[in-house]
Amino acid sequence: MDWINIIVQGVLVGGLYALFATGLSLIFGVMRLVNIAHGDFIIGAAYLALTTIHITGLHPLVSILVVVPVVAALGYCLQLGIFNRALNKGILPPLLISFGLSVIIQNLLLETYHADSRKLNAGPFETSSFSLLPGVDIGYLPLLTLLTAVAVVYGLQLLFYRSAAGRAFRAVSDDPEISQLMGYDNRRVYGWAMALSMAVVAIAGVFLAMRANFDPFMGPSRLIFGFEAVIIGGLGSLWGTLAGGIILGVAQAIGAQINPGWQVLAGHLVFLLILAFRPQGMFPRGAT
Repeated sequence: MDWINIIVQGVLVGGLYALFATGLSLIFGVMRLVNIAHGDFIIGAAYLALTTIHITGLHPLVSILVVVPVVAALGYCLQLGIFNRALNKGILPPLLISFGLSVIIQNLLLETYHADSRKLNAGPFETSSFSLLPGVDIGYLPLLTLLTAVAVVYGLQLLFYRSAAGRAFRAVSDDPEISQLMGYDNRRVYGWAMALSMAVVAIAGVFLAMRANFDPFMGPSRLIFGFEAVIIGGLGSLWGTLAGGIILGVAQAIGAQINPGWQVLAGHLVFLLILAFRPQGMFPRGAT
C-alpha cells in the first residue's frame, strides 16, 4: 500500500509539472520558440497573486481571475513588441531575448519583494484531504491542481481543433508563408498564442504559490521541470505534456522513497533515459 500511495502522490505532483509545461509546449508547437524566461514568468505570476491578495484580500484561488488576464495581456504585448521582431532571424535571437527577460524578471522581483521566500495562504483547503484507500490520502489542493491541468489541456485541445483560432494557430505553425497568403496576420496570431501560454503560466504560478514556498530565483528550476515534462511527453503534444508531467512526478516520488536525496535526480534520470531511447518523446505530436 505504501507504493500505491507513493505513485498516487507522484501523479498529483505531476499535475503541477504539467501546468508548468503546457504553456511551454503550446508556444513551441505554434512558433517553435523555447522561452527561457518561462519559469520566471511562473514565479512572477505567483508574486502578482501575492500582491493582488494583499490589496484585495481575495482567496488565492479567486485571485486567478485577476492574475490570468493581466499576465496574458503582458504576454501579448511582449510578443508583439519584442519576440516578433526576432522570430525570423534564426534560433539564437529569440533565445537571447528570453534569457535577457529571465535576468530582468529575477532582478525586478528581488528589488521589489527581496529574497525572502513567500507562500500563499489558502487556509484549511491546502492541508485538507480524504482517504481513497487505507494508507492512501488525497489532498484536495493537489487533486484540484491535477484536475485543473487536465481541464486546461482538454480546453486547449478543443480550441486547437474545434475553433477558428485553433485553425489559425495550426496554419501558422505548419507553414507561416502560406498562412499569410490565406489572410492570417502571423504577428497577431503569435501574439494570441503567447497570451494563451501566459494565461496557463498564471494558473501554474498561483497553484505553485499555494503548494510551496517561492522566491525570485526559483524560475530556472521550474523551467527545467517544465522542459523535461515537454520532452518526455513529446514536443508539441498537449496530452503528451500532461503525461510527461505525471511521469516526471512519479519518478521523483519513487526516487524520494528510495532515498530522500534522489528525488530530483530520479526525475532527471528518467528524462535522460527517455531522451536517449525515444528522443521524439513518449507521445509525439503526430501520435495524438
